[in-house]
Amino acid sequence: MAFQRILIAIDGGSVGAYAAIIGIDLARSLHAEFALVNVIDPSEIFAPETGTEVDDFALRAEQDGTRVMTEFCAQLPAGTEPVQYLPRGAPGSEIVKTAKEWQADLIVIGSHGRRGLTRAMLGSVAEAVMRHAACPVLVVKTKE
Repeated sequence: MAFQRILIAIDGGSVGAYAAIIGIDLARSLHAEFALVNVIDPSEIFAPETGTEVDDFALRAEQDGTRVMTEFCAQLPAGTEPVQYLPRGAPGSEIVKTAKEWQADLIVIGSHGRRGLTRAMLGSVAEAVMRHAACPVLVVKTKE
C-alpha cells in the first residue's frame, strides 16, 4: 500500500510534536501530502466552579488550538503549508472523522504509552483512533 495522504494529530505536547515530526518525515520520504489536526476537547473547556462563562472558555480553547497549530507550522520548512483542521469534540472521534473527510490513508498519532490504572482513568485517544479509523494508524510512542 502506498500512503499518499497522511493525517497527523498534534496536541501541543512533546509527545504529539515528536509524532508529528515522524509523520512529516514519513510523508516527505513517500512524497505524500499531509494535513494536521488539533482537536479542541469541550470536556476540557468547561469549569463551572471558576465563575468564567462557557463562551470565554471556548474562545480561549479556540485561541489556544490556533496558537498550537501556528507555532507548529512556524517550525516547518519555508513553503510547507499543510491543510489544517481544528475541530471541536471528542479527540478520538474528531480525528477519525477528519481522516475520513480528508480521505487520509494513514493517521499518525502520539501516545504516552500509559498502562494500567492511569490509562484506564485517563483513556487513550490513540486507542480510540485505532479502534475506529477506516485507515491504518501509526502510533508513535514517546521517547524514553
